[in-house]
Amino acid sequence: MKKHNTVFEALHWASSFLTEHGRDANAGRILMQHLYGTDYTGITMRIHEEMPEQKWNEFREMVEQHAKGKPVQYITGTEEFYGRTFHVDESVLIPRPETEELIVGAITRMKKLFGENVELKLADIGTGSGIIAITMKLEWPHAKVTATDISEAALETAKRNAAHLQADIDFRLGDLTEPIAGEKWDVILSNPPYIAYHEREEMSDVVLEHEPHLALFAEEDGLQCYRRLAESLPNLLNQPALIGVEIGYQQGEAVAKLFQASFPQAEIEIVKDINGKNRFVFCIIEV
Repeated sequence: MKKHNTVFEALHWASSFLTEHGRDANAGRILMQHLYGTDYTGITMRIHEEMPEQKWNEFREMVEQHAKGKPVQYITGTEEFYGRTFHVDESVLIPRPETEELIVGAITRMKKLFGENVELKLADIGTGSGIIAITMKLEWPHAKVTATDISEAALETAKRNAAHLQADIDFRLGDLTEPIAGEKWDVILSNPPYIAYHEREEMSDVVLEHEPHLALFAEEDGLQCYRRLAESLPNLLNQPALIGVEIGYQQGEAVAKLFQASFPQAEIEIVKDINGKNRFVFCIIEV
């Protein structure tokens, strides 16, 4: 393949190449920024520079990987979440912006329920890359935060993120709430697997071929984890307490019913995301 001498020429090639393969043409710019360790402005300032052959070869390889379906975040190894950079690899889901809204919703309700800057015990169930646990610890420093995951590889990624972002998290390996049993908690947050297996046909090949299925799919039409959480949490919570979970946009009523059955006196909220789709269920248990 012909070497494209300047940054501009390489970006032009990448844009055309990715478009031909049905990918986002802007991914080339993101990959170039990663290659040079700079931002959009930095690349603009280099636009007419010649690329050393080694950099061109690295750039071409990254673009070709993305054209074949590998997500940009797994190529660069990072993704932004709540204003911070997290390490990601194929052991964990790529953080989605909707999950930032779970953080905002939880903090808003915690302030109302408990007051500000109080010491709380918080658990993130199914932590993946650690985005929820780490962000909550950094946004609510007085919280004692524990994070669980059934995947040892995911926990290693989460630990790496916690070390990088200097967040003190107690990581525990195990299935859902099993690692936190026998203790009492003030706040439980979770973004569990919630996609039904029959929905696979509607999903992008990029997601199916690269993101961990363990973190995507659940039995019982995607509701299994919510049912198990609803059944196990009554014995694990202090009063007052807050539960917040991310859901599939069609699961609001079903998930709300599961938590209402376990917490008859609780206030259950189905909350829409910024796109107007049902995306979160909050369960507020007061004294």
